[in-house]
Amino acid sequence: MTEFTVFLANRPGMLALLAERLGDAGVNIEALAAFGLNETGLVRLIVDDAATTERVLDTADIGFEQRDILTTILPDRPGAMATMARRLADADVNIDAVYLLRSSAEGLEFAVAVDELPAARPLLAAS
Repeated sequence: MTEFTVFLANRPGMLALLAERLGDAGVNIEALAAFGLNETGLVRLIVDDAATTERVLDTADIGFEQRDILTTILPDRPGAMATMARRLADADVNIDAVYLLRSSAEGLEFAVAVDELPAARPLLAAS
């Protein structure tokens, strides 16, 4: 799974423009968080087609970064997130972002962006 961090001007219509460009290219947004930081709009998103998203952003000359992220399913009960976060912290893995992707009978599926992917992989598989 790939996370894109997109840098836009923090003004009306910029998120709409991004979503329209991706939608027109047939890209489905699976998770999104957007923040305004003074003059900059920061959009973090997970999509169903990373290659097309990269092409769309490049063509539109929209600044972005991308990286691989992991997924994990946690039980839907108090303390499950704390246990997962503590396991990563104890391994000196920093969590940069967490997205709730789906809720099902199996539990809650999260996408997790970390600074040490190889170290985090077995820890999240054990969640």
